This record gives sequence, structure tokens and C-alpha cells, in this order.
Amino acid sequence: MALKVLGIETSCDETAVGVVEDGRRLLSNVVSSQVELHAPYGGVVPEVASRQHIRDMAPALDKALADSGIDLSDIDVVAATYGPGLAGSLITGLNTAKALSLSLGKPMVGVNHLEGHIYASWLARGDEDHPEESPGFPLACLVASGGHTDLILMEGHGVYRLVGRTRDDAAGEAFDKAARILGLGFPGGPEIQKASQGHDGTEFSPLPRAWMRDTLDFSFSGVKTALLHLAQREGLYPGDPEAEKTTELQEKVDRVVGEMAANFQEAVVEVMVVKALEMARRYKARGIVLGGGVTANARLREEINRASTLPVIIPPPVLCTDNGAMIAACAYFQFDRGEEFGLDLDIDPALPLG
Repeated sequence: MALKVLGIETSCDETAVGVVEDGRRLLSNVVSSQVELHAPYGGVVPEVASRQHIRDMAPALDKALADSGIDLSDIDVVAATYGPGLAGSLITGLNTAKALSLSLGKPMVGVNHLEGHIYASWLARGDEDHPEESPGFPLACLVASGGHTDLILMEGHGVYRLVGRTRDDAAGEAFDKAARILGLGFPGGPEIQKASQGHDGTEFSPLPRAWMRDTLDFSFSGVKTALLHLAQREGLYPGDPEAEKTTELQEKVDRVVGEMAANFQEAVVEVMVVKALEMARRYKARGIVLGGGVTANARLREEINRASTLPVIIPPPVLCTDNGAMIAACAYFQFDRGEEFGLDLDIDPALPLG
């Protein structure tokens, strides 16, 4: 009998609910975005996000059930992210899951947000129909988002080892800050990618890469600072009072911003690709899995597919960003291992993986 899991994701600023059958078959995936709400601030405001989750949860839940074509009573397992993330946001999703679990008399599973991003690839591939396409374990996983840039060795379902992480800014955070420096919008990743189109970034010297060669860790604060200095030197940094005097034509501004954006994007992408491939080599991985909002970046997807000799598994962009379906998919495998959580489960904003 097929097992239907309802997944709730509210770790940051997306109110997301998805329904998944047997860990792979996507029945619905509803995401209520708060991008416009936070855009004026250039980043997520935790208190604002928490309040909006409360407003959006019921409509998102209703739509996810309607899209799935099933009733709430047909759900077998309820799941929610309980960390890592913003405390106020996590509380909304987890308490909703507890209420549903209690009222329906159905088991509840708490999911690590980072693990959910990894399991988005199970939704994307459909290995139940083509098991020969699965590369098997271990898998080298790159999880890159606004709050994390982690290299995780997945040695089996539920078996992880953290082998590299950012020591300062996460990649998504760096993209957001770079976009602000260049006067672009929020979130920064899509804006940087858009501005980069048609540019190769070679008008200026390459921005620095922090290789940190003795480890698989990342550092993106240096390249962000280098971009700031370059923008100030060119008179394009919005905070520079001389900016209007040193930019003659809007066409020139657009070209220079595009070149800077492409230069920055190349610097971040190159480090992530090289580190992910090195991790796969060191740990003899059989495949590479990407997850998290940053992995929706077209340049990153293109480069890692070009450079890797191993199978590269990346969800479609809609499943790279935060969503409830990935939480439901992950919860299926947890429940299959016998994991079930009580109503005393609390949030853990700093929950690690591996």
C-alpha cells in the first residue's frame, strides 16, 4: 500500500507544503513566497517572516491537498522541518505538524532541513522506475543556500558525514550581499544570474578565490569584499556619493554591472565545483548530489555537469529552493527506518547534519 506523506517546510521565509507518495512520487508542491515582503530590506526579517507564516499556512495546506487530489484523512504520515533555521519560522511549521498529527492520529516525523534538500533529488529522478540509473552510495552532496554551504558525504540513507562547510558567509548570503553592492534586487542569486547573461566577466581582473587548500571548507567573505572595492573604484556602488558623477551613460552602467556580476558568479561557482569534485575524489563517491537554492544557478549546474566524470544529480530549480515536497520525501525514508517523533519534539535552529 502506497504511503502518503505530508511535508511542511518553514525554516526561513517560504511557507511550503507538499504531498509525496512512497518518497518519490510528487503529488503536490505548494510554496507561498515572501520575497516581495522582504525585498525592501534586502534580506529576510525574522519577525516579519514568522508572522507571515501564520497567515499563509492554512491556505498553503488547503491548496497542497487540493492539488494532490486526496483528503487530509488519506495522509499516512505528517512531517515538518524542525531545524536548522529561524526559530520563529520553524515553530509555525512544527506546531502545525503536531496539531495535524494529534487530530488525525497519524505519526509525525521531524526532518533536518539540510537532509530535505538532499532528498529533493529522489523526487527529481524516479529511481523506482529506473533503478539501474542510481549510482549508489557513497554520494558527495553539496548543499548550498542562503544559510549553508556544506559538503556532506552520504554513506547511506540517514548516514552522513560533514566534510566541509563555510567559515563565514554562505554562498546564497554572498550572492545577496553582492546584489546589494551592485544595486540589484533581492534575492541576490537570481539577480546576479540575470545581470550576468551576455557577459563573461573578463572586463576586470578575476576576483579572488579562497581555496583554503588544506580543507574542503569554503570562505566567501573575501570575494564579496573584493567586489565591493571594485564597485567603489568604478563608481557604481550605490553608497558612493560620487556614483552619479562617474557614470556617464546607463548603457555603460548596465554593461559594467553585468561584467562585475559575471565575474563574481564565476568566482563563487568555480570554488564550489572544484571543492565538490575534490570531495568526490577523496571519498570515492559514486555520484554527486546538489541541493539548496543556490544550486538552481544555471552556471553552477552547467559547470559541474561539464567538469564531472561521475553522475551528477540535481533537482529541477523549483525543487532546489525550500519546499515541502523535499521534507515529505525525506520523511518517508526516515519513517521507513522506524523513525517517529513525539509531540514533545522541539525546534533546533542550529541542528547539524553529520
